[in-house]
Amino acid sequence: MDTVLLSERIQIERKQFFFDLKENPRGRFLRITEEVGGRRDTIIIPSTGLDLFLTTVERAIEADKGRNETASA
Repeated sequence: MDTVLLSERIQIERKQFFFDLKENPRGRFLRITEEVGGRRDTIIIPSTGLDLFLTTVERAIEADKGRNETASA
C-alpha cells in the first residue's frame, strides 16, 4: 500500500499533469502522470534520482530560454 506524501495537479495547455510523491515499503518515489483526452501515461522516479531529474529539467529550461532569446533577436 502506497502512502501519499504530496499530491499536486497542474494544467498546461490541454494537458493535465499529476505529481504524486508516495512511499511504500520499497522506498519513496515520484509518480508523474500526463492526461490528454482521457489517455494517461505515467513515469515513476525513485526519490534517489529526484536531484538528477531536477538538474536535467533545469538544463532543458535554460536551453529553451537560450533558444527563445536567439529566435527573438
